[in-house]
Formats: sequence, C-alpha cells, structure tokens
Amino acid sequence: MSTIKACIFDLDGVIVDTAVYHYKAWKRLANELGFDFTEEDNEKLKGVSRVRSLEIILAIGGVTKTPAEQAELAARKNEWYVDMISHMTPAEILPGAKAFLETCRAEGIKTALGSASKNSMTILNKIGLAHLFDAIVDGNHVSKAKPDPEVFLKGAQAVGVTPAECVVFEDAIAGVQAAINGGMKVVGIGLPSVLAEANIVVSGLDKITLAEIEKL
Repeated sequence: MSTIKACIFDLDGVIVDTAVYHYKAWKRLANELGFDFTEEDNEKLKGVSRVRSLEIILAIGGVTKTPAEQAELAARKNEWYVDMISHMTPAEILPGAKAFLETCRAEGIKTALGSASKNSMTILNKIGLAHLFDAIVDGNHVSKAKPDPEVFLKGAQAVGVTPAECVVFEDAIAGVQAAINGGMKVVGIGLPSVLAEANIVVSGLDKITLAEIEKL
C-alpha cells in the first residue's frame, strides 16, 4: 500500500517552460538600460523572485536604481511577460505532464500546484490544465520564497494530506531544497548533477510513472 497521497508540481520547467518568456522580457529590459543579458546570465535567475532577479540584472549591468525605480522596472518587465504568456497554447505543455496529471486523478492521488509565479492561473487557463489541479498555491498565496517550504506545506494543507504523504516535482535547486525542508519526497526534473539532493531525477514527467514514485 502506497503512502503517497498527493503530488505537488512546480509550474515552470515541470508543467510548461515559460523561462523563455522571462528571458526575453529581462533581456528587453537590460537592452533598454543599455547592456546585454545573455542566456548564461539568465541561469542565475532560476527559481529566484522577480525582485531578486532585477537586483542580479542591475548588478550585471553595473546600473544603480532607487527602490521606486526598481519597482517600476520590475512592473514593466512583468507587463511584457504577461503579454507574452497571454498567447500561450496547450502545445506548450511539456511532454508527459498532462498524461501524468490525468493518471494521478484516475488513481485518486491529489494534485496541487506549488509555484512562485503570480501568473500561474493565467498560464494554466491558457494551456487548459487548470481543471487537473485540486489546489493551486502560487506567489499570490505565500510570503516566503523557496527554499522555504511554505508553498509546498500550504499545498499539502490545501489537499488535506501530511507532508510525508507528498511527492514534489521540481526543476530548481531551491525548489528541491524547499521540498526536503518541508519533509517531502522530491522528484527532480532536469540534470542529476544539478539536482543531486532529489530522491530521483528524470528529464521530464514523460520519463516517470506513478508506480516508480510509490517506491520512493
């Protein structure tokens, strides 16, 4: 008898890959401020909040801004990003994600989203997956960023299970650490060399089954 009663999914890099839109919006901002922002630079922003991302970008460009100016820049970047994701389609769902969610539902496993994104509902509605989640906990519901486990603990609470009964799916180091800090099992989506702390690492949700997860 499996002890797993809920699966909690990060959004970015697990269900969809909106990183390309974040990158394009940040690059546009950097270019407007007079410097370039490369894909290599972008790696530093993985799993990082919008405010902290802006601080990193300004540091890369050697640009200083007041808190008020920073707030305006972050808002401008977000407007561009929201405009881009408003054109997303179900074709952008990552391989295996929809089928995995459907299998969880069919097997009576609760599903929750645990994402730092404040735009998660927009994305889920655009890609047509909102109905496959029993609970959605995102950046609008939490005050602490990963590796703090708040977003995952709230997800477990929302579907009525204990942390020990949850498996988290994450593509970022901070997210893997957040799951561990919350007392949950964690499946890393990405490279084993990067997500070494996860219980198991696969390249995507098309590469793992519920049966494998129940053995964790």
